[in-house]
Amino acid sequence: MELSIGEMALIVLAIVVLFGPDKLPSIARDLGAGVRKMKGAVDDIKTEIMKETDNPVSDIKKEIDRIKDAAKDFNPMKNLDEELNTSPKEATDKPLIKPSEDETYEGPVSR
Repeated sequence: MELSIGEMALIVLAIVVLFGPDKLPSIARDLGAGVRKMKGAVDDIKTEIMKETDNPVSDIKKEIDRIKDAAKDFNPMKNLDEELNTSPKEATDKPLIKPSEDETYEGPVSR
């Protein structure tokens, strides 16, 4: 919001008329103190927000790095490779019969 010189002069004139010229310095002093307090409060809020936002970001980055390190060691294909490399007889201790060679195999049954 921008005020032109004419608008500011009108506001000052209204304040002088309402409060009188002898109270004008105390009003200006109080207004300046209020503005300084507001700026200080805004700065405090900004620093608090920055502190709070810095911590979760660094915690999240640490957690992502930890998960990446754990994922490097994880290999789901390793167990599959071991199972494929062992013979079926070793895995089940009984011979594996193919359905085409099994006389009792009836295949999928629909009902």
